[in-house]
Amino acid sequence: MAIQKLDAEIISAAIDGFEAQKRRIDAQIAELRDMLAGVPSEAPAAGAPGTGRRHMSAAGRRAIAEAQRKRWAAAKKESQSSQPAPKAKRRLSPEGRRRIAEATKRRWAEHRARKAAALAAASKPARKGAAKKSAA
Repeated sequence: MAIQKLDAEIISAAIDGFEAQKRRIDAQIAELRDMLAGVPSEAPAAGAPGTGRRHMSAAGRRAIAEAQRKRWAAAKKESQSSQPAPKAKRRLSPEGRRRIAEATKRRWAEHRARKAAALAAASKPARKGAAKKSAA
């Protein structure tokens, strides 16, 4: 018995829901038919915003621009006061530059000497007796 009562309640709730949907759909169909006929569905209320764009006067734009410039100036002033002063750039003295140049020349000379020694050792022909000794 309880199952039949529950089923009847569910069915009646479903019917009510579908009828509400039907009423909403009928109202939407009526609005669309009015649009086709060229009859407005509702007159706009007095004082309601229209669909046109709003315009700002030149004086209003100037006032907003000036206020924004003041805000930017205050922000820049605040950020500049909170930053430390930049450090002075370090300069290389002529004596230091000369020492670096001399050291570089010395390193390149050593590099060239090692390369020349390696080439000289590689280009020397092997002795005839050396091959026999290493094979034995």
